[in-house]
Amino acid sequence: MMKHHMTIAGLERDLPLCRVNDQLYIGAFVIFGDVELTVACARELLKLAPEYDYMITAESKGIPLVYEMARQSGQNKYLLARKSAKLYMRDVFSVEVRSITTDHVQRLYLDGEDAALIHGKRILIVDDVISTGESVHAVEELVRRAGGEVVGCMAILAEGEASKRKDIRYLAPLPVFNPDGTVKK
Repeated sequence: MMKHHMTIAGLERDLPLCRVNDQLYIGAFVIFGDVELTVACARELLKLAPEYDYMITAESKGIPLVYEMARQSGQNKYLLARKSAKLYMRDVFSVEVRSITTDHVQRLYLDGEDAALIHGKRILIVDDVISTGESVHAVEELVRRAGGEVVGCMAILAEGEASKRKDIRYLAPLPVFNPDGTVKK
């Protein structure tokens, strides 16, 4: 299996390369189960964070990161844009999103109670990887609909063209790859 070696928040990791299509492979960055990396990335992202009232992430790979960022910063609450509406959620609203790692259109849902917390507040969007920016855009739309102000978007990695964006803060760029494992130019 082809891998991409990189240093993230001072830690070395090998990311397996996964096929997206015949011309594109991406480095699979999965924070689940890697406590050391989650703690280190949360610490480094908090150093870059603007002032905010609440953090929000999209389900699911951003959850351990936003949890750890909330824990380290002494916050007792973070918000979550869910991939499906749950029975306990009330006054739910949603937006469409298409991610590079999903082969179909999805929706992200925000609970009405969370929307009430967002209203009039400064919101920081947190994610593990920003690629196309579609997930971040969907979360931004949820925050706007709830009456909040997005004060920043942060991720551990900015993949491909996302690394050129000036509107996000991230710890490291992640290239995209050709089928032979070389970095796409």
